Amino acid sequence: MTKQWFILVVKTRNEIKVAEQLAAGGFTVYCPTKKEVKLWSDRKKTVTTPLFSSYVFVQLKEKERSNVFTVPGILRYLFWLGKPAVVQDAEMDYLQKWLANDAIDEVSVAKLHPGENITIKHGVLKDKKAVIQQISGKRVKLAIQGLGIVVNIKMRELVK
Repeated sequence: MTKQWFILVVKTRNEIKVAEQLAAGGFTVYCPTKKEVKLWSDRKKTVTTPLFSSYVFVQLKEKERSNVFTVPGILRYLFWLGKPAVVQDAEMDYLQKWLANDAIDEVSVAKLHPGENITIKHGVLKDKKAVIQQISGKRVKLAIQGLGIVVNIKMRELVK
């Protein structure tokens, strides 16, 4: 049986720590992160935060799924239609390449509306279908079809 990417649901603010502990335990793990500038009254600081709150991706065989629960902070697997959610290798590759691409810019998305189906026009996710979940300023939350997750991004262009 081949290894598959599963999505672990972990305690909030434990994503990076859980990923590090899983990796130290010999698991293939991916915790996508982003850099954010946090403002305090006396200073600014750039911090690394998880892209997906409470989610960590782990690659393993179906029969090895229970082995991850030795790491503290893991709550359960994410389920989709009554089965553990599996992310296809191609989708994980897209996600990793997309996050490595610094060419994502802000753009006004005023013409788009939540619930609309769109096709991504540029970048690593080019030609991927998505559903707009929410629009907040210049940020768009997209449910990427086939990936089973919601991505909060600033995009160059979207085409309906």
